[in-house]
Amino acid sequence: MIPPNEIFKKKILIYGLGKSGQASLSYLKHKNLCFVFDDNKKKINKKIKKFYISEINLIKKQFDYIILSPGIDKKNCLLSSYLKKYKKKIITELDVFYKFNPEILTITVTGTNGKSTTCKLLANILKNHDIDVRLTGNFGKPLLQEKNIKKNTVFVVEASSYQLEYSRYFKSKFSMIINISPDHLERHKTMKNYIQSKLKSVIKQKKGDISIIEDNNLIKKEIKKKNIKSKIIFLKKTKYLKFKFKIKNNYLNNPINLQNISYLLELSKYLKLKKNIILKTINNFKPLKFRQEITYKSKNLIVINDSKSTTLSSSAPFLKPNEKTYWILGGLIKKGDNLNLKKKYLKSLNLFIFGKDRFKFLKLFKNRSKIELAENLEEILIMISKKIKKEKNKVTILFSPAAASFDQFKNFEDRGEKFNSLTKKYLLNR
Repeated sequence: MIPPNEIFKKKILIYGLGKSGQASLSYLKHKNLCFVFDDNKKKINKKIKKFYISEINLIKKQFDYIILSPGIDKKNCLLSSYLKKYKKKIITELDVFYKFNPEILTITVTGTNGKSTTCKLLANILKNHDIDVRLTGNFGKPLLQEKNIKKNTVFVVEASSYQLEYSRYFKSKFSMIINISPDHLERHKTMKNYIQSKLKSVIKQKKGDISIIEDNNLIKKEIKKKNIKSKIIFLKKTKYLKFKFKIKNNYLNNPINLQNISYLLELSKYLKLKKNIILKTINNFKPLKFRQEITYKSKNLIVINDSKSTTLSSSAPFLKPNEKTYWILGGLIKKGDNLNLKKKYLKSLNLFIFGKDRFKFLKLFKNRSKIELAENLEEILIMISKKIKKEKNKVTILFSPAAASFDQFKNFEDRGEKFNSLTKKYLLNR
């Protein structure tokens, strides 16, 4: 039975046909009168064509709701004026899920760095407690694609600032904001706006719900302005130090992941999870693809593929002093991004910068590290292959771009695959 709610039997426009938009159409087309639109007409295939509405005909229609895909910037798209006029009708896939599944236990994870690893780790921990868990949202399947949902099913939702920004109804029993640093300011414009989008995961919560949030003055300042009913726990970095000393997994033994594990430990108290199962899950956890992934290791060479890195703050914890490191970075630099790293760290680095914004990165690091520039990633790997031959010391090649990938690649996965193929071609097959 479908529970009656505001989104049942309505006239709906789905704007944007990425994973989220397609999942929304598939879920709602039998329950509502659905129409679709996308700025890119190539996405309108035969199956979708019967739902497609042209820009001209769209203006004449009235919709009860507009489901907006997170990748669409409502201020910079073909329907920007239309969306401005009907902004109160904008909802998201998150809202649809909540309205049709209000009783499902949901844990939302948002923040800047390490969301996917944290979500996957949490899902593994719950699974090892014999809980029916679904890993969804920005990592895993879209929420609306999940089938056979039971009353005791738990949803772990990785939520981006883009998804939360447009949400209207969505809320979860537990919400975690694991860390905040400048990101997506090209769209949000200011850190205040960015933080406010993250707080959307908290402000809809009711009494008895729980939010675990980074002990961050910027977040605290914004929270004071909100009428929040849920219990707020500001988590200090020093909490759970004794437990962290027991972690033997080198992949997780870095400042970002260790900090994020603290949130899971705090959450475990309310879910009544067992510490021994948590520790065993952590120590057996395997790295996610393109996230500090060691793709090659020998006596004199380590190659790390961290293509998921899109900000300088996400790369910083893996730049170690007193180690010969070739750091490959570049792409589209994030607005407001900077590297908070001591001079002694920077001096030991050899930077190889590529991509559209390579000269912006050069300006940022000039006179702080050894730097070489190239237009693309292949040129960088050719440069490094020549240098490696002359190296007598152990070298780590860290591919952590600290930038968006869209200048030369489809996404970070495409970028990561390209790096792997190039390292095999120029470094490992010699």
